[in-house]
Amino acid sequence: MRLSTVILPIYRWSTEGRKEWERAEALGFHAAYTYDHLAWRTFRDGPWFGAVPTLTAAAAATSRMRLGTLVTSPNFRHPVTLAKDLITLDDVSDGRITLGIGAGGNGFDATTLRRSDEEPWTPRERADHFDEFVPLLDQLLREPSVTYEGTFYAANEARNIPGCVQRPRLPFAVAATGPRGMRLAARYGQAWVTTGDPKLAETGTPEQSVEAIRGQLTKLGTACEAIGRDAAELDKILLTGFTPDRPLQSLDAFVDFAGTHFALGFTEIVLHAPIPDSDFAVDEKVFERIATEGLAQLGH
Repeated sequence: MRLSTVILPIYRWSTEGRKEWERAEALGFHAAYTYDHLAWRTFRDGPWFGAVPTLTAAAAATSRMRLGTLVTSPNFRHPVTLAKDLITLDDVSDGRITLGIGAGGNGFDATTLRRSDEEPWTPRERADHFDEFVPLLDQLLREPSVTYEGTFYAANEARNIPGCVQRPRLPFAVAATGPRGMRLAARYGQAWVTTGDPKLAETGTPEQSVEAIRGQLTKLGTACEAIGRDAAELDKILLTGFTPDRPLQSLDAFVDFAGTHFALGFTEIVLHAPIPDSDFAVDEKVFERIATEGLAQLGH
């Protein structure tokens, strides 16, 4: 079991930003991720910085902790330009980048680049784009030159030299719950990411959430089996904060939560760094105790 954190890109680097990432490494987190959005939910009218520059700065400010996105999506990214950014990030960080990637949702990312007479992609259209985005990105990160013409994306002799520090490319952590996303996770992922069942976040129980996640793991296993891959090869990452559980209420609450999900097969749990006066407002001292003592309580 590994314990990681998400640091939302809301801080000016010169005042709080650097300190947040340095603190995450000092607390011993396996990885620190950030969101890759143009804006997000209640944070839309406040500071919100770009994920790639933030991770570049974080790579220079840290030395051991892995870094990455949770998650990047095709909503406003193109595989060719994203590949160039990722190869650069992997170089600056000396091979510490993980790409969390998903199909995207209905939020501001889906509308900001659209004309007023354009409708956002439907869930099916997002899945269609994702189905093409991931294989092309995989190819771009593995090969020095790629030419491709698809339904949604093209690459004309796209050069990516020298490639990733991590070989054959940096790892993908694929966020998926539906059958098409699960198939992509099975084929291209080094990890699978879930936030649980969103329908249970407000009105469900922790027990219902565990059952829903167990069902997702079964679907992942089926997708892996279909291509002859052992699902145990994939890391299983749970991004917390979107289930009925409250694992950051206390150290004991975290230990119970983590133990339950470790038993399901998860290998990494990701906690949001505290943000006062938000959905992620938790006691800083409890958060630090969980970071430094939580896995030890589990025997990991």
